[in-house]
Amino acid sequence: MRVALVAPPFIAIPPSRYGGTELFLALLARGLTALGHEPVMYSIGASHVPCELRWTYRDADWPIDDPHRASLKNLTHSSWAVRDAADHCDVIHVNDVAALHFSEFVDVPFVHTLHHPHVDVLSEVYSRYRRPHYIAISDFQRRQERLPRCQTIYHGIDASQYTFVERKQDYLCFLGRMTPCKAPHLAIEIARRTGLPLKLAGEVQPLFADYWEREVKPHLDGRTIEYVGEADLQMKNELLGNARALLFPIQWNEPFGLIMIEAMACGTPVLALAGGSVTEVVGDAGVVCQSVEEMVDAVRALDVPAARCRRRVEMRFSVERMAREYEKVYASVAATTRIAAGQALATRL
Repeated sequence: MRVALVAPPFIAIPPSRYGGTELFLALLARGLTALGHEPVMYSIGASHVPCELRWTYRDADWPIDDPHRASLKNLTHSSWAVRDAADHCDVIHVNDVAALHFSEFVDVPFVHTLHHPHVDVLSEVYSRYRRPHYIAISDFQRRQERLPRCQTIYHGIDASQYTFVERKQDYLCFLGRMTPCKAPHLAIEIARRTGLPLKLAGEVQPLFADYWEREVKPHLDGRTIEYVGEADLQMKNELLGNARALLFPIQWNEPFGLIMIEAMACGTPVLALAGGSVTEVVGDAGVVCQSVEEMVDAVRALDVPAARCRRRVEMRFSVERMAREYEKVYASVAATTRIAAGQALATRL
């Protein structure tokens, strides 16, 4: 089966640093290829994927500095990708709401993965376009939408790319965007109250520069509270693998949270505030708390075996499982489309 995987045209696949959707697509392409399918990736020319790559823009364009220009660029890329894929693909799998608008203009079936938290304006678009088959990335996210065809498929990662470390060092870590919703300022508070060093890594986006300058940067001393920049896979392995725990004190309804399963793959438990998908992702590989005070207590009493964390990823969040579940969806929507086309032809005859 030829499956078009349509990504936004801003970040290379796989991402060198930031890019959850792009990491997902890189892994899905590899998983589908291993199952004998022919994915076609619509991304930017700087991507390096294990399948055919098609593009209109060569270079990465992140972080976005002009939202209006970015929206027009995304529409240009998405409309071209859908039109091109309609000529030679069996299924078009889109990962951005911009591409969804073109689902009514081609006969090829659409699959759309919801990568964003619930926002009313996005839900209005989803409800307008009923033909696509929607994929939520957590049960929590799926329950936020009222869609006739929507199911949950959890993200997966390749655990072999993550170094399992059983004996931890005496520090905590935080990996994520430096934004209020990710709350690195709370990670700093937790570290200070427990007396443990904290290593922070993640993107400082221009949109949240004021937050960074006010809530995070003044606390950095290079020793007890240290910022190490953006993290590629090698740095993730080092930071996550050796940390006593990953702090995930989110202040929003997280739709999935790939960094949680990346930490678990390294054998590192997740200490998080409840929000969105957190409880269903973490399970018994960490502690889900209701307050900063509970997180402080959880750090002090932490006793989650590293092997349990790794085992949860291998059992529930593998690339192979994710690819097989998408394979079933593609086959179903393609078959449904063929049946509908046959019925329409019979009616005309």
